[in-house]
Amino acid sequence: MKKIAIDAMGGDHAPESIIEGVLRAQKEMPDVEFILYGNQDKIKPFLPETYSPQIKIVHTTEEVTGDDEPVRAIRTKKDASMVRAATAVKDGEADAVMSLGNTGALLAAGIFIVGRIKGITRPALMPTLPVSNSSDGFTLLDAGANATSKPEYLVQWAQMANFYAQKVRGIANPRIALLNNGSESDKGDDLHQSVYQLLTGQADINFVGNIEANEVLTGKADIVVSDGFTGNALLKTIEGTAETLLSLLKDGLLNSGLKVKLGAVMVKPALKNVMVRFDTSKYGGAALMGLKAPVVKAHGRADARAVYYTLKQIEQMLAQNLTATIVEQFEQK
Repeated sequence: MKKIAIDAMGGDHAPESIIEGVLRAQKEMPDVEFILYGNQDKIKPFLPETYSPQIKIVHTTEEVTGDDEPVRAIRTKKDASMVRAATAVKDGEADAVMSLGNTGALLAAGIFIVGRIKGITRPALMPTLPVSNSSDGFTLLDAGANATSKPEYLVQWAQMANFYAQKVRGIANPRIALLNNGSESDKGDDLHQSVYQLLTGQADINFVGNIEANEVLTGKADIVVSDGFTGNALLKTIEGTAETLLSLLKDGLLNSGLKVKLGAVMVKPALKNVMVRFDTSKYGGAALMGLKAPVVKAHGRADARAVYYTLKQIEQMLAQNLTATIVEQFEQK
């Protein structure tokens, strides 16, 4: 039985949304044990009086907050739910970690507790985002784990994302593109020009060239590789734009008079299709690629449904032995 260590105290709606997501996932994953790390007095009220033996509680007395300095929190809060969950993986008591908490702290826990795969220089944060022409979406990395990058980092990230797309997303020959400020091969600064040449020389990946930011949501690539600074800016721009547009649309439909409300009823099916297409919850969380075990970060505002899909994502990563594949590829180099 596979075991997922869950930081039950991380996120805006913890532990309620986390436990609701676990209860849903538990019904569909009979071969997975869910270990909830956190304050048992806060966890138990959200569990049924009699719950499945698949769910375990490990009581902890500390929490990593959003205001904590990441590395300091990991080193000093030894009984924090996030730290205990990561330590369980290090000690072989669990196979993967999930948290909705402090991203920097989870990255630090992944590097310093779970550990990097030998041969991987820097881990990368990789969410999956929607596209306009399919339900498959695209993965983006690095989305903010590294403030500065070197060409070899991006090549390793592309290779790891290639394995993820094949094994977890079921894409046989994923298209990999480099985020740049133009489509031509000589565009960008020295970093991006060097990466372009290196990716062109990789025979084992399907590199399709540069992609500009205005094209990433069109489905031209299954994987978009970026330096961490730019990738994080792109991720926040997409999230912010989507939230703003949806808010404006909702306000316009509800507060522009009776005729607009009647029109909204007529276009409701089309609007629903758009919402389904750009539903980010179904893609799960952002995986920290390059660690010795799956470490996945769900959004801090994630609801029970998003938690459920993140657990499904982790189950698939474990079932496909993704980490073992990456280890085999990189440790032999």
